[in-house]
Amino acid sequence: MTVTTDTKEVANGITARVVRDTVFRGDSIIEDTFDWYAQDGQGAIWYLGEDTAEFENGAIVSTSGSFEAGVNGALPGIAIPADPAPGMKYRQEYYQGEAEDNGEILSIAEMVDVPLGHFDSVLLTKDTITIDPEVLEYKLYARDVGPVLTLDVSGGAGRAELVRMETVSDGSGTGPLGQPH
Repeated sequence: MTVTTDTKEVANGITARVVRDTVFRGDSIIEDTFDWYAQDGQGAIWYLGEDTAEFENGAIVSTSGSFEAGVNGALPGIAIPADPAPGMKYRQEYYQGEAEDNGEILSIAEMVDVPLGHFDSVLLTKDTITIDPEVLEYKLYARDVGPVLTLDVSGGAGRAELVRMETVSDGSGTGPLGQPH
């Protein structure tokens, strides 16, 4: 993941930060996404859409799941509520039939160890997809850091851990999909 210096004004009129999320298998890109986030005055982090591409042998094979809040009925969602509390349920993204992710706060007091280190008072979410009910992920977020651990519980067998954080130069992560800098 690269938090770029780029912003994008999405169709609903909000200026969002562009975050690039690139997934590799070995040296090959299998998914590359520009995600758009903004934070409101109360502290909630909103998810305003994504331009995503899946790759096989270096070629784009699908852009399914791409959406922009304010276009064709797509709505923004909440990535992280302002004051998370166990039991809160929220929509993370909504574009009917393409992007229908949901979140639920399970705990705000977890601990986690990842290669970067140990974190206390970690937020734990349960993430599901309405249009793919077999998928279940648990995500752990550390204050002032962001996502530190993602566990695919059902519908996949992945585990993503925060290994390092570094400041990158301006322009990092801004190349076209499939060609990150």
